[in-house]
Amino acid sequence: MIEILDTRELAQAKQTGALVGGILQDLKGRTAVGTNLLDIDQWTKELIVGAGAQSCYVDYEASFGRGPFGHYICTAVNDAVLHGKPSDYKLADGDLLTLDLAVSLGGIAADAAISFVVGENAAPEDLAMIDATRRALDAGIAAAVPRARVGDISRAIGTVLGAAGYPINTEFGGHGIGSTMHQDPHVANTGRPGRGYKLRPGLLLALEPWVMQDTAELVTDEDGWTLRSVTGCRTAHTEHTIAITADGPEILTRA
Repeated sequence: MIEILDTRELAQAKQTGALVGGILQDLKGRTAVGTNLLDIDQWTKELIVGAGAQSCYVDYEASFGRGPFGHYICTAVNDAVLHGKPSDYKLADGDLLTLDLAVSLGGIAADAAISFVVGENAAPEDLAMIDATRRALDAGIAAAVPRARVGDISRAIGTVLGAAGYPINTEFGGHGIGSTMHQDPHVANTGRPGRGYKLRPGLLLALEPWVMQDTAELVTDEDGWTLRSVTGCRTAHTEHTIAITADGPEILTRA
């Protein structure tokens, strides 16, 4: 399903996006060496409920996961990159953490992710990888103009990631979003320009460049959800929900 939102729904999408972006920045500000991932999950629940919103994750079931997710945020550490299920783990100095959050408010969902290093000892290669996903996201957003195609976004993202030297997995990527969290079209993190769905004003897309340092192959953790790099290398993931407008792309999840 591909949804095109009307004026009222787009106004609501802006509110939802602002909430998601604000929660992620709040959580980042609270997170420090020694923070337990389960505490981050509880803080997220409190912020969502306090805003009168609904979690897109807690009851979510998907073919790539085992049973309901059961938590309010994805917390991926070091070699984990996607769908990180919060566990009883205390963050250490130098851990690379990704927080991925999707929330629905007023019937419209928004989805975003940030990666950052916890503590003071950030490895240069980790910072470079995070920066590459941010630059790739910027390139993808810039390509998301009316009458462009999904393949143009994919090509823009993939060009940045490839130039930075990272292998690219196309199994998981960006997606349409609206009244539900995951919709068509799929937006791979590399692709051919001029191919795929033609972008129209009113379309919402969650764009999410993610990479693993030395592999494109994933392995599923014993928890049935968390996806890790098969080699144990570090990973990074950055995501925004954007709206396609007549004047160009608008970022909805910027805090």
